[in-house]
Amino acid sequence: MSSKVYIGRFLIWRQAHISDRYFIIILSALIGFLSGMAAYFLKSVVFYIEDLLTAEFRIQSLNYWYAVYPAIGIFLTIILLKFLIRDKDTHGIPRILYVISRLDGKMKFRKVFSSLFGSSLTAGFGGSIGLESPIISSGASIGSSIAQGLRLNYRYTTLLIGCGAAGAIASIFTTPIAAVIFSLEVLMLDLTTASIIPLLMASVTGAITTKLLLAENMLVHFKVTQEFAVSDIPFFVLLGILAGLLSLYFNRMHFAIAKQAGKISNIWVRAAICGVALGLLIFIFPTLYGEGYDTISMIVSGNSAELLNNSFFYSYRDHAWVFIVLIVGMMLLKVIATTLTTEGGGIGGIFAPSAVTGGFMGFAFARFVNDLKLFAPLHEGNFTLVGMAGVLGGVLHAPLTAIFLIAEMTSGYELIVPLMLATAISFFTIKTFDPHSIFTRQLALRGDLISKDKDQTVLTVLNIKSVIDRDITTIGKDGTLGDLTHVIAKSKRNMFPVVDKKQRFLGVIDMNDIRADMFDPAKYDTPLQHYIIQPLDHVSSTDSMKAVMHKFNKTGYYNLPVIDNGKYVGFVSRAHVLNAYRQTLKDVSQEE
Repeated sequence: MSSKVYIGRFLIWRQAHISDRYFIIILSALIGFLSGMAAYFLKSVVFYIEDLLTAEFRIQSLNYWYAVYPAIGIFLTIILLKFLIRDKDTHGIPRILYVISRLDGKMKFRKVFSSLFGSSLTAGFGGSIGLESPIISSGASIGSSIAQGLRLNYRYTTLLIGCGAAGAIASIFTTPIAAVIFSLEVLMLDLTTASIIPLLMASVTGAITTKLLLAENMLVHFKVTQEFAVSDIPFFVLLGILAGLLSLYFNRMHFAIAKQAGKISNIWVRAAICGVALGLLIFIFPTLYGEGYDTISMIVSGNSAELLNNSFFYSYRDHAWVFIVLIVGMMLLKVIATTLTTEGGGIGGIFAPSAVTGGFMGFAFARFVNDLKLFAPLHEGNFTLVGMAGVLGGVLHAPLTAIFLIAEMTSGYELIVPLMLATAISFFTIKTFDPHSIFTRQLALRGDLISKDKDQTVLTVLNIKSVIDRDITTIGKDGTLGDLTHVIAKSKRNMFPVVDKKQRFLGVIDMNDIRADMFDPAKYDTPLQHYIIQPLDHVSSTDSMKAVMHKFNKTGYYNLPVIDNGKYVGFVSRAHVLNAYRQTLKDVSQEE
């Protein structure tokens, strides 16, 4: 008996015994657990690979393997994805947003393995990336695959994708509140009773799973050793502005490098160039190796001099101003190292790199002010943590996620006021220059981005291909009115597309225009070209639904021909679009 039969029987039983609401809650807990297991696997593999490769490095001397390991990781990742898993799709959060908006939430299950194994190799060999995006991609794929297997509708499918993402974030950081906010803020799920409970279940289950399985040294946590002082508020305001500007630099530099790398069509040449450049950067600044959270731990614990271990600049760790310049260099180069990793073929995200960049900025800012000795000393650890939230919130355009992530990572809310202040200012600053986040910029330019506006969301999700009427009978250009009457006798339509032998669209005949003649046999020899009208406008099957609606409003038509490269495809009607709009609006609504 096939698996489809068993699934069908289970679904019948489930429909009779478990309501949709409780069934989704059960599934959300399961997805949270599976996301937690995936996070445990990823963190463990990366930790052991890093330890195996770097355990014997001496902190006082250069280690030339830093220049080689990242390129090896990139090449191994490409080989894995290209020849073993055969996953050609893009990875990361932009892909998830695209799947939600354009592919009805249908992700391929193999994305679980490509993200996990690919990022394990990339990060384990020192690629300067974050593990959050790969684990989010894996969690979202788990949620989508379960929804597809159980034949759930679009609303529940997107909700389970959000549960997978929430479970993943909670698992990797053990920060369940920030995980829920991430799904609402970045994946743009609706905040309703129907969504919040499953998201909470998934995030809590994921956090508990990794908390039980992972060793404490694998978890990302920081300790606040001093409460924030009210007198530091002006400095946090300035830090917020700097964080916003640095976020803008991060985003612009990322896309600039990605654009140049995209011009290299050969993947092996691109991997070699990016790998060599990345290895050189990491050899000069070993702090760029891997995620970078260990460097933040050094700063917060008061061991900032260790940032220069294994580098050219080890002897300068006690030179105050040179040390600050070097930290600023690490700050500016982190995004370059990250983009070289991902554009070269590695799998990873910008979550951790943006946070670490912000940490470097906060530390450099506090150390600079302290070295001036004009003001009361600033607590460098606190400014490092607030800087992390400021840049993370700015780059992602997700201030609430950044605030609660850092608050939960520090196991308390001692810094909640400066976190809120600096992150809000950072978000406002970058929003002034760039309306879209690093995740949504390309999607927004293509019109593939969903939003909180229900109308815009429906128009984005709704695909023109699903509303094209393809069964309208066509007629050849060389026909006569008599030929058309035979077509009309077998048709229930009142319009007839005219095409040539190559299916090129020549125009349309409206039955209202021939009604008087069609009952006069004396006119049956009249060529159809006498009746053809050319519509003022047409649409393409690749147009967005927003563009289609605009053309309906501009022309006043009730039907528009769909033409691809000059060839007739079908018609799209206002009535059909309206019916699909209503159904999609019902599907995307989270309320019950």
